[in-house]
Amino acid sequence: MKKYLALSAAIAASTFSFAANAQRDFISVVGSSTVYPFSTVTAERFGKSTKFATPKVEATGSGGGLKLFCSGVGSATPDITNASRGIKPSEIELCARNGVTDIIEVLIGYDGIVLANTTASKQVSLTRQEIFLALAKNIPNPDGSETLVDNPYQTWDEINPTLPKTKIEVLGPPPTSGTRDAFAELALEGGCKTFPFIKAMKKQDKKKYKAVCHGVREDGAYIEAGENDNLIVQKLVANPAALGVFGYSFLEQNSDKVQGSLIDGQLPTFDAIADSSYPVSRSLFFYVKKAHIGVIPGIEQFLAEFTSEKAMGEYGYLAEKGMIPMTDTERTQVLNTVKNLTTLKSSSE
Repeated sequence: MKKYLALSAAIAASTFSFAANAQRDFISVVGSSTVYPFSTVTAERFGKSTKFATPKVEATGSGGGLKLFCSGVGSATPDITNASRGIKPSEIELCARNGVTDIIEVLIGYDGIVLANTTASKQVSLTRQEIFLALAKNIPNPDGSETLVDNPYQTWDEINPTLPKTKIEVLGPPPTSGTRDAFAELALEGGCKTFPFIKAMKKQDKKKYKAVCHGVREDGAYIEAGENDNLIVQKLVANPAALGVFGYSFLEQNSDKVQGSLIDGQLPTFDAIADSSYPVSRSLFFYVKKAHIGVIPGIEQFLAEFTSEKAMGEYGYLAEKGMIPMTDTERTQVLNTVKNLTTLKSSSE
């Protein structure tokens, strides 16, 4: 109990010291490379239309951003982190251990994850099962027995004779990326659970099930290409045989260079992601340190800009950038969260 009180006192003292000695006059934003272009355009408009400095936005990946965000309270730490997935309970706990106890979660819209190739190549059509069989570390034995083996497939046609007779080569983000997390959950696991004996594993051994369904092969078929999605686009142009994994907004911005693959028969389009008929889509967020509001200038006003109709509305400038807008009901909930500065509950509550 004494240790807990001492920690609480230390956190309170640190927060008070920060409030009294703020050393930064601009908002610091880190996190997801997928949310980066949306956050950047909002920051630029905010800087031009208000008396506040233009926020500094850095693409560190969702996991990397949350690690920085949760490192503590104070001007040496970010005020906001973008994320292309929801914050994990373990990250909420990390934040709490470092004094970041009041976190505001803001849903900003939706995005699809695409598997794309250069427009110079033939458009690809894959099922989630075929994606799993191509990229998973362990797959069901091709002999039909209900056992798992190291992935033996080297070319696409080995998985399905109708697929190209080309080497399996997919460029994608590293484990720190929210895009990687979402791709594993939506595409790989989506294909993994089509095998009944693996699906049954979820009830028997959840940890093993996740390891099988989310595990990515490490033999060169999947190539970690960093957090920069633009770099993946460039590499696809240079390598017509490869596929790349990134957010829909980058496909939209580079439609003259790359094209999205059909997944389960559905193209990644704005409307298909909006109505959930495209199977690999996800929510986009940013997280705000409540302790920094009123200390670092302009945070409340920046939140108002980001959540305004002109930004995240159906015809807002974020939709023009490729973000899929929320429904009116969802936007109302988000506006209430921002207005009331409603914080997440801790994982222990």
